[in-house]
Amino acid sequence: MLLTFVYLPVAWAFSKSLYEFEVGGASRFVGLDHYVEYVTTDPTFAPSMLNMLLLTLFAVCVRLTCPLIVAKLIHVLPGERSRHVYRIVFLIPIVVPGVAVQLIWSGLIYSDTGLLNESLRAWGLDHWTHGWLADPDTALTCIMMMGFPFAGGFEVLVYYAGLSSVPSSVNESAALEGCRGVRKFFLIDVPLVMSQLKLIVILTIIGGLQGFEALFVMTRGGPGFSTTVPGLWMYFNAFSFQRMGYACAVGVILFLMILALTILNLRYFKSTEQLQGHMA
Repeated sequence: MLLTFVYLPVAWAFSKSLYEFEVGGASRFVGLDHYVEYVTTDPTFAPSMLNMLLLTLFAVCVRLTCPLIVAKLIHVLPGERSRHVYRIVFLIPIVVPGVAVQLIWSGLIYSDTGLLNESLRAWGLDHWTHGWLADPDTALTCIMMMGFPFAGGFEVLVYYAGLSSVPSSVNESAALEGCRGVRKFFLIDVPLVMSQLKLIVILTIIGGLQGFEALFVMTRGGPGFSTTVPGLWMYFNAFSFQRMGYACAVGVILFLMILALTILNLRYFKSTEQLQGHMA
């Protein structure tokens, strides 16, 4: 099943990227023309790559910080019952479909009569109100801010598990040495959850390079190409323009980028075990 549903489709995408074809139609061999076209003449290449880079970097920054802080705050609560309740509170949003969340942000927060504009009007700042997702200068920033305050339940649980696995002897030794509060957090807690940080970085990079769902639902890549990313352009070429071979070529480029970044992350982002081995 793994071979049939995972590896064969990947191999098929590599091979079909060398052909021009529609679903159910005849195919024509074009070699590397699709790759050359996308990199050299496609007007979406530069802006979509930049948008993807900005979205991914922002996602990495917030997922390495906000959920970790929340997990630490939960971890230091005095009672197990309270810690359990807060874990559930932060986990519940995971069951909400992502599309529903995106529609809420698009229709209830960023629309002309949404929460953001109505709040500005209430504060007497009517001149600041405008179509946030329709403005090329603010559309991408609005996409980034979706999910504020960025305390995702999955990341919080991963970090909480890492903090819970820290031996009690380490915490006791830190207390004896007078290492507490923020100092203990940066000098002891963060190094001991490096494995979890490494996992979140890998998953965030993969999601950032592949993702397009929120952009498709909220802006369709517009206005212009201001929120277009390669994954969304791949989708449009495959299912709107019927350029399946070209879409496969875009997908192969994304695959190679993800593979390269993952290898770099595994090679240079040390896990907790590697740090401990180095210190030993």
